[in-house]
Amino acid sequence: MTRDQAKKRIDELRKLLNEYDYYYYVLAQPKVSDYEYDMLMKELIELEKQYPEFLDPNSPSQRVGNDHEQSFEQAAHGYPMLSLNNTYSPEELLEFDQRIKKIITEPFDYVCELKFDGVSINLKYENGLLVQAITRGDGTMGDVVTENVKTIRSIPLVLRGGDFPASFEARGEIIMPHDSFRRLNEERKKQGLPEFANPRNAAAGSIKLQNSAEVAQRGLDCFIYYIVGDQLPSDSHYQNLQYARKWGFKVSEHVKKVPDLRGVFDFIEYWERERDSLPFDIDGAVVKVDSIRLQRLLGETAKAPRWAIAYKFKAERVATRLLSVDFQVGRTGVVTPVANLEPVHLAGTVVKRASLHNADIIKNLDLHYGDYVYVEKGGEIIPKIVGVDKSRRPANAKPVEFVKYCPACGTELIRDPDEAAHYCPNRWGCPPQIIGRIEHFVSRKAMDILMGEATIKQLYEAGLVRSVADLYDLKYEDLVRLERFGDKSARNLLDSIERSKQVPFERVLYAMGIRYVGETVAKVLARHFKDIDSLRFAKYEELVAIDEIGDKIARSIIEFFKDNRNIEIIERLKKAGVKMKAEEKDLPQVLQGLSFVVTGNFGTPERRKRIEELVEQYGGKKASSVSGKTNYIIAGEKPGSSKIQKAKQLGIPVISVDDFLQMIGRESLD
Repeated sequence: MTRDQAKKRIDELRKLLNEYDYYYYVLAQPKVSDYEYDMLMKELIELEKQYPEFLDPNSPSQRVGNDHEQSFEQAAHGYPMLSLNNTYSPEELLEFDQRIKKIITEPFDYVCELKFDGVSINLKYENGLLVQAITRGDGTMGDVVTENVKTIRSIPLVLRGGDFPASFEARGEIIMPHDSFRRLNEERKKQGLPEFANPRNAAAGSIKLQNSAEVAQRGLDCFIYYIVGDQLPSDSHYQNLQYARKWGFKVSEHVKKVPDLRGVFDFIEYWERERDSLPFDIDGAVVKVDSIRLQRLLGETAKAPRWAIAYKFKAERVATRLLSVDFQVGRTGVVTPVANLEPVHLAGTVVKRASLHNADIIKNLDLHYGDYVYVEKGGEIIPKIVGVDKSRRPANAKPVEFVKYCPACGTELIRDPDEAAHYCPNRWGCPPQIIGRIEHFVSRKAMDILMGEATIKQLYEAGLVRSVADLYDLKYEDLVRLERFGDKSARNLLDSIERSKQVPFERVLYAMGIRYVGETVAKVLARHFKDIDSLRFAKYEELVAIDEIGDKIARSIIEFFKDNRNIEIIERLKKAGVKMKAEEKDLPQVLQGLSFVVTGNFGTPERRKRIEELVEQYGGKKASSVSGKTNYIIAGEKPGSSKIQKAKQLGIPVISVDDFLQMIGRESLD
């Protein structure tokens, strides 16, 4: 194939794949089989590798993402991206209508839309090409997440037709459909990772992942709800959405134009009843004045437009019967009561269980066995009991009482006077606590050992693992005797355990499961103490003197190292080769005690990451937001305006990369 032939074929493949993406992800009308699509994509990727001079950032091949970590720069919205005022009652909608009619005397229409429960995004297009995707941020500036957004196949990289403005912004909502959410949580459960509480949280977490290849696996979707620019095709917002659909955007089929408030009420009443029929979450409806000219006349406040309002649905509530209460023990020993309910449909799912959180909740509800309870879904997903119908209480109903003894091991429970939770103090003999600590130890952000909850339980029940140190004593011959363990799975687990010996000290410290010591605190401790023994013998006064270490964390660390069984595990982990010491660095700690915020564009994400690494390697602290504790702002091109403004208010010096390099005595970032 000649170079010209390759260019021609690449263009053909891109056109075909963009067309197939549009029909599959926007119109839900597949034109080819998955196999045929995959073969075309494979051919395109191979040709782009052979002829890198033809690589295009808007090629369909870019939708698979890449595994390079990225640092999110900030960029300004071309037009402010404001929030909406919320209303919860018909009376407030009537007031909204009356306020508008005081300013506008001519007839006008409203546009009614679903209020998607997801994450807002601003898509910038130039000459029909997606050039930038920015999160809402503070409404003026947001994080640039273009590489992640390119993996969402319902977002066009190249627009269809040719009647679109040369430059405009498309505002939309990134959502996670129910099917994608279920698949994601099932996969996370298998991997021993915490499940997401609801699709909105999952979507928000996904769009800010550092690895766009991982975003591509999340099954995100996007609906466009507003087009903004100086040369829009119509004065009608409704008509502009129809144009957007023609250009290749996914626009909800449920958008409706109505002549008056009666039509608005009909739309809201219908979708409050029917929202469970949708394959994604909504939490209300949005009402907008249709005319762009009138929108501009009405204007906006500092926070929200005057021409639009969000009507929030009331949380769906159902009544069902309380059958029993289980008391579950977590890895820290905290005992959580969980209500078992007569199965009932709520917000699109069947609810059988609901958390009761602690003893105080049970007492305040005056909960009895056999009660009919009112259940709502917090955040539309997590069921919670919000009340009791005492008029239906059985005559002989017994009150629900919090257990006094651990349901797993029988140890008497303890309650800290300053906390609501009861916990089991039998740290070393209570099976759920032991299994929970191992689950935490092997998790991805800790030691990243490839074993799920079922495998851990199996090893525990077989007597092979009683503490995290036992993992490093596992033998091939012990594993292959177990059910579901073949040659390959045994070797994979042992290889994963061996690789965990290279995990840096800060993650080992997090993996130890010291109460209140999360990822960030573990990093702070690792930087300060350098090794486990220095931390072990640290005095209370030394601990609380460290930034971010308060009384509660300091006391928890001291208590942890008082327990000889923890010391024994640490010594065994040391002997196994787990890193209990920070990597030695010969760099002078000239930035010790100084806090830096890095903002702006530094050419590439790698350069920004390198600056942040050097801050920490020379003893400084990297912070994400400006505060009174910030000592310096390192600014690149187009720095965050809110950060610079706050720095000026607080009198914090704003320095360049060259200034920073001079501070640490280097000539370059290399």
